[in-house]
Amino acid sequence: MNFHAWEWFLAALGALLVGVAKTGITGLSLLFVSIFASIMPARRSTGVVLPLLIVGDVIAVLSYHRHAQWGHVWRLFPWAAAGVVAGAFAMGRMDERQTRLAIGAIVVGLSVLHLARRARPGDPGALRSAWFAPVVGMLAGFTTIVSNAAGPLMVIYLLAMRLPKMEYMGTGAVFFLMLNIFKVPFMVWLGLVTRASLLLNAELAPAVVAGTLLGRWLLGRINQRAFENIALALTFAAGVRMFL
Repeated sequence: MNFHAWEWFLAALGALLVGVAKTGITGLSLLFVSIFASIMPARRSTGVVLPLLIVGDVIAVLSYHRHAQWGHVWRLFPWAAAGVVAGAFAMGRMDERQTRLAIGAIVVGLSVLHLARRARPGDPGALRSAWFAPVVGMLAGFTTIVSNAAGPLMVIYLLAMRLPKMEYMGTGAVFFLMLNIFKVPFMVWLGLVTRASLLLNAELAPAVVAGTLLGRWLLGRINQRAFENIALALTFAAGVRMFL
């Protein structure tokens, strides 16, 4: 791909943040999505980002799989898979502005719900109800196929489940590896994962690996409360940015 020097810098930075998000600060996910969408057509960028996510997912699973809470994975994955199918068929019918507004509204709304839950720690309320996992799963599947933007939704879900830091990372790592592999045939079908995009992925993969090492270093130096606050703040900011 014919990038200018500054575009190569941003692409490498985006790939580095993919790795950091997978093993350290998960709230960075929409940041790297935005970076790639700024240096290439937004639709094409989703196909470029997906293999980079899978590289980060594999390293994250190797790092944290012992801490995965499989009950949460299986509670979410069938709904997320259904959301991927729906999103794949919707991609040709939604313009970019509609997609950005929908994702922003979802992320900001769930962030507010999570803040409300934290204000009443003795009453998990709606975030523990029977509808929560199916709704988050469907929305995560839909948004991940449309824009690789499911990270903020999983932040809200996993924080709402009050998982400790390592269980949070392990559960998210396993879930996203499964989900991103499930997405591959749909992205190929849509013409978004191509030989050219895979060649670019090969060039950027070392930056993803470096990012996973940086993410693991950061995770070991952030306490639970700060970890939650950083993840939630970045997620809320990213959701608001979708409206701008």
